[in-house]
Amino acid sequence: MDAKTTIEHGKAILGIEFGSTRIKAVLVDEDNRPIAQGVHDWENQLVDGLWTYSTEAIWYGLQDCYAHLRENVRAEYDVEIESLAAIGISAMMHGYMPFNERAEILVPFRTWRNTNTGRAAEELSKLFVFNVPLRWSISHLYQAILDKETHVKDITYLTTLAGYIHWQLTGEKVLGIGDASGMLPIDSETMNYSAGMISKFDALVAPESFPWKLEDILPRVLVAGADAGYLTAEGARRLDVSGHLKSGAPFCPPEGDAGTGMVATNAVLKRTGNVSAGTSSFSMIVLEKELSKPYEVIDMVTTPDGYPVAMVHCNNCTSDLNAWVNLFKEYQQLLGVPVDMNEVFGMLYNNALTGDPDCGGLLSYNYFSGEPVTGLNEGRPLFVRSATDKFSLANFMRANLYASVAVLKIGNDILFNEEHVQVDRITGHGGLFKTPGVGQRVLAAALNSPISVMETAGEGGAWGIALLAAFVVNNRKGQSLPEWLNDCVFLGNAGTEIAPLREDVEGFNKYIETYKRGLAIEKAAVEAK
Repeated sequence: MDAKTTIEHGKAILGIEFGSTRIKAVLVDEDNRPIAQGVHDWENQLVDGLWTYSTEAIWYGLQDCYAHLRENVRAEYDVEIESLAAIGISAMMHGYMPFNERAEILVPFRTWRNTNTGRAAEELSKLFVFNVPLRWSISHLYQAILDKETHVKDITYLTTLAGYIHWQLTGEKVLGIGDASGMLPIDSETMNYSAGMISKFDALVAPESFPWKLEDILPRVLVAGADAGYLTAEGARRLDVSGHLKSGAPFCPPEGDAGTGMVATNAVLKRTGNVSAGTSSFSMIVLEKELSKPYEVIDMVTTPDGYPVAMVHCNNCTSDLNAWVNLFKEYQQLLGVPVDMNEVFGMLYNNALTGDPDCGGLLSYNYFSGEPVTGLNEGRPLFVRSATDKFSLANFMRANLYASVAVLKIGNDILFNEEHVQVDRITGHGGLFKTPGVGQRVLAAALNSPISVMETAGEGGAWGIALLAAFVVNNRKGQSLPEWLNDCVFLGNAGTEIAPLREDVEGFNKYIETYKRGLAIEKAAVEAK
């Protein structure tokens, strides 16, 4: 079928992902190729000291994104979307969305970006003998208990952003295992929450006499390929306010953006990995075996089919880099020169590669928010140099590019140097890699590993969740997720690989040692301003 016929016959599959700054919808055909898309830009808000998105913004964003998708379909194919073969919902992982028995949210959605859960994460990590990050749902729940927040007693359901939207569209209180692994640790033997940790948590909070047990308020865990419900009539009206979309489309389990990134880069098999680099960044390495011990800077999550993954999550990546590029855009506008942002990024990024491998001593800290990996609960973007450093445009841009993956390197050095984790392939995706070759080369230097980028990586997590939806309805041979991805989606497509250059690796290693020493400057800035 051509794209128009696919849509007319209800054979297209829809994936929607809620990112930190953009909601994106991708429509794919029966060969898993994107045929239409819609977008909606949004921003989080700082309310009462916590980062949040309102439920009104969530639903307006979803509906506007879908409306843009409809406009794209009508403009390209002169046809209306009436029915869909399958749907998948994905969103930024973790965070805290508690609801009462009337399905009312009890406090504004607390996103992954918040770092107010330090005491809770520390105590739970000791209790579980397992690294529990600040942004995990269980950390937010326990911090609310420690802070004596009155809403906790009224909780009847606790979920993530993806789980919330899925619930409202299908009526099903379920969650994909990858996203669930950011709520509470997962047992990859049972493919469910760790029973031992649930028991420990219930015992810990027993003196509070809450009317709930932890297992009762969590979403049911599903692995990739499982039946996760169907689009209800009410859900169809909430998604498509024009009223054209019919109910009945099956859903895949809702997933987090880490899981969809793994799928979009074909990195769900053991000894594969991927790096997502946008507003935040994270690396995901699928392990052959468990790590020897817990590490505070490494999160243990799972693939969408439930296997252990070592995740290094960094709150900050390209925001500060983009801010500097926008300064150069403003200068170009002052000169009266027409601005093409792809050209601006391309020229600045490629010029950075002509700089010194160690950035000439220049340092950049891209901390718009706190960075748990380096022990900071708040951030202050900083550029630092001494009078004797080599201050040039190339070194300046190179320092900012290095900063975008510096924290990622600190975490992954533990995996490669201390745990001796073996990886056959790492694939990059996200905004850092839009300028061909540059982000790849920088990341290859940081991780001292070849980095691949696929042409499809730019489709991102919305395409990844669309693939997971396709896996539910099109896996006719009963294959595993890695088998199906290899045979039906990525056959013969390994992407373009860049190997690390020795001088780049040596330069980055020198830069990162200076960077670590300079963290005292960043901490002083947080304390002083």
